[in-house]
Amino acid sequence: MFDDVYNGRHVLVTGHTGFKGSWLILWLKALGAKVTGIALPPETDPHHFGLLKLDVESHFIDIRDEKLVREQIRNIDPDIVFHMAAQPLVRRSYRSPLETWATNVMGTANVLDACRAAERLAAIVVVTTDKCYENNEWVWGYRETDRLGGYDPYSASKAGSELVAASYRKSFFSSVDAPLLATARAGNVIGGGDWSEDRLIPDLVRSIRQGKPVEIRSPMATRPWQHILECLSGYLMLGQKLIERDAAFAEAWNFGPDREGNRQVRHVLDAIKQQWPSAEWCDIGQVQAHEAHLLQVDSDKARQRMHWKPVWTFEEGIAATVEWYQAWLERSNVVSRAQLDRYVAHARARELAWAGSFTS
Repeated sequence: MFDDVYNGRHVLVTGHTGFKGSWLILWLKALGAKVTGIALPPETDPHHFGLLKLDVESHFIDIRDEKLVREQIRNIDPDIVFHMAAQPLVRRSYRSPLETWATNVMGTANVLDACRAAERLAAIVVVTTDKCYENNEWVWGYRETDRLGGYDPYSASKAGSELVAASYRKSFFSSVDAPLLATARAGNVIGGGDWSEDRLIPDLVRSIRQGKPVEIRSPMATRPWQHILECLSGYLMLGQKLIERDAAFAEAWNFGPDREGNRQVRHVLDAIKQQWPSAEWCDIGQVQAHEAHLLQVDSDKARQRMHWKPVWTFEEGIAATVEWYQAWLERSNVVSRAQLDRYVAHARARELAWAGSFTS
């Protein structure tokens, strides 16, 4: 896969104990990468990172600690960095705005500044979010050239991290032999192993365990839903291009679903209930903080220039998510690797170039 560029390479993943990060290190290990992680200890119990039981060198530090970040990155001396560590929750950002700004903006600056001294480093992928755009509630998707912004502290801080990345790319990573730096913006990500607070599917799974309906604030809100493996395939493709020293890819990229993946919250819940009849929800009609009603991203740039596209349909992504949680709740099985294998097999069947040949 990915022309075997990750096999044997030293890869640093910040935020590797989180939902996205844990799935990424699973995939990187399958690709033969030598993975090291920097993150805070997992905040939830259970957590996907622990369930995977992967042999990964982990350093539990706060990316707001400039000295420790600099020291660890110098010692690790990676070939490529995937920077995912962040405060990722909108409602938490209202409760803890300074933590959010410090982590997402200064934390990103600390990581990038430390990367300046990494001797072997060839590539950096900074993962942000589709919420970094100034949301005008447009019916069309936002493109990478649209204005950055953000209403809540989380969204605005992720726009800030985009500006930090752009500044470092121009100021410090612009020479011919400098690491290539790109940013990646994905939509609403679903999949097994997420137990974060105030997220739709983790809240629904908790409600199923408790035998009561999940309370929904904005069932009519529309978001671009995609399975976790979809955006990760984009991140890995982007990393491949940077490792191969193609400077044309050192910029911002959207990785979102096809138009059929833009669904209202209630449609997501109804799709889950079709496969998991015990899933129940109720509309409480109480939006406690500002939340956008309509958000879509345009991923035509990645489709046309990188030849990236989603593998699974909306329904297939929902089915995989339900399958994961049911396997864990009912049998204590962790099916992450099996789902990764199936996803790659489907990508090969659909003749996506990145999939190559795959042996599980």
